[in-house]
Amino acid sequence: MHATVKNLFMKFSIVTPSFRNSKWLKLCIASVADQQDVELEHIVQDSCSDDGTQDWLPHDPRVKAFIEKDQGMYDAVNRGYRRANGDILAYLNCDEQYLPGALKTVRDFFETHPHVEVLLAGSIVTDGEGKYMCHRHALTPHPLHMRFRFPVLTSSIFIRRKVIHDRGIFFDTKWRDLGDYHWVLALMKAGVPMAVSNAFTSVFADTGENMNLKPNAIREKKEADAMTPVWVQWLKPVWIVHHRLRRLLAGHFFMKATSYSIYTFQSPEKRVTIDVPKPTAVWWNRL
Repeated sequence: MHATVKNLFMKFSIVTPSFRNSKWLKLCIASVADQQDVELEHIVQDSCSDDGTQDWLPHDPRVKAFIEKDQGMYDAVNRGYRRANGDILAYLNCDEQYLPGALKTVRDFFETHPHVEVLLAGSIVTDGEGKYMCHRHALTPHPLHMRFRFPVLTSSIFIRRKVIHDRGIFFDTKWRDLGDYHWVLALMKAGVPMAVSNAFTSVFADTGENMNLKPNAIREKKEADAMTPVWVQWLKPVWIVHHRLRRLLAGHFFMKATSYSIYTFQSPEKRVTIDVPKPTAVWWNRL
């Protein structure tokens, strides 16, 4: 009985940065709102969108909406984290969704692993219409792999409140597109206890318009390259092979038929279940 009461009081704060993504944001909100058996708040930080978002977002009872100018996505996430009241924090972009039961799975993990401060889980990648592309398992970050193979999608990163409010590890807003990379480096440098879960908690939509494909992201990647020791860059093929071996040993390439349920533009109020008879761990257009 005591454990049940404890679980009920572990609250989530989910932060969504928003700018001109009204259609995607509605799907994202729905996927958070239907999470079962957890207590949560969904904070949406909208940077004064002019695409119709302001017509409905302030009136949506499922979220706490803050409409104010920010200095980019990571500044918006930081603002949401400062406002958060939850014990477990995460951020979910507009074009991402949580899978059914995701937050309960995360809560149960943190309850049984009290020393872990950061949980890395798996994500399913789809195209802009929700069609299956691949599964992306998480791996514990490796300092020599990080620059070449980021080991997790941020839609499936969950942190204890203390990471932000005690350790003070916010996103560096100097980076407009590569903030996740530098934030994980900061977590590693601080020795924050991390763990990996084999559960899949989110869906990431590879729309072809994602921020990390745009010119500024490419510029920031070049800047990060310049910060990487030359000998690490020279051995890039070695790190990539090692990364793939880690994935192989972790069983990432051996998956059974499965399915997932998401909201789509054609079905914005009810999840659609999509069968995946032959899942793959290879993200072919991001090799």
